[in-house]
Amino acid sequence: MNALINYVNGALEELRHVRWPTRQQAIRLSVIVILFTGISAIFFGIADFGLAELIQTLLSLV
Repeated sequence: MNALINYVNGALEELRHVRWPTRQQAIRLSVIVILFTGISAIFFGIADFGLAELIQTLLSLV
C-alpha cells in the first residue's frame, strides 16, 4: 500500500511541474489538429477511391 501512495504522490508532484497551455494556445493547437485530420482524410479518401478504381479496371480486363 505504501508503494501505491508513493506512486500517487510522485505523480501529483510531477503534475505540478507541467506547463499547461493557455486557452489561446489550446484553441490554436486544436484547430491545427482538426485541419490536419481533415486534410489527411481527404487525401486518403482520394487515394482509396483511385486505388479502388484501378483495381476494378484491372479486374475487368481479366
